[in-house]
Amino acid sequence: MIYAENILICIAAPLIISLLFTNGNVRIFIGSILTGMTACLLCAYINGFIDITSGLGAEQTAVYYSPIVEEFVKLLPLLFLLAVFEPDSDTLFLSALGIGSGFATFENCCYLLTSGSSSFSYVLIRGMAVGVMHIVSIMMLALGLEIAKRLRLLSFQTVVCALSFSITFHAIYNLLVSEEGITSYIGYILPTVAAIILNILLSSMRQTNERSSTDKLP
Repeated sequence: MIYAENILICIAAPLIISLLFTNGNVRIFIGSILTGMTACLLCAYINGFIDITSGLGAEQTAVYYSPIVEEFVKLLPLLFLLAVFEPDSDTLFLSALGIGSGFATFENCCYLLTSGSSSFSYVLIRGMAVGVMHIVSIMMLALGLEIAKRLRLLSFQTVVCALSFSITFHAIYNLLVSEEGITSYIGYILPTVAAIILNILLSSMRQTNERSSTDKLP
């Protein structure tokens, strides 16, 4: 048995202190990492409650309910950021990246402390599959919100649509890795492939923005 709250305090304390010596994008990224770790702990409480009340068991809860719970909780700080600070696209994506990284890092730490880290293959899967999956899912969510904002279509419907994409990706990953065999290997590779594709899309968007900014110059 581990005490996730104590682990969070241990990891978060130096990061909180580091906020005193940073500013700008560095402070935004560190703050987002802290937000992501806190979101992970909150999801652990919710998933644990669902596990106990539904009687499905931890594995079934992870497959059927965790994608909905975790992606919704990761969405909340992004919505707060959009509503209060109205960030530009770079700040939105940086915040999403920090939240996803913090969420994945804290979850991996808890799992490794629970299951051990003697197996290199298990550690590699946790880092390159599960960890990357959390980053990709929230970056997909941020991309959907950014597109809706640019088209001036940011509304309840578009937020739900963007959330649905991230939940679907998360759920597909969980379903693939829940069964042993070739489907699990496909699931382990999926986040990395998706990260490469997403990076290409974001790079293309940045280049388009730079061209637009250049064209507007007198």
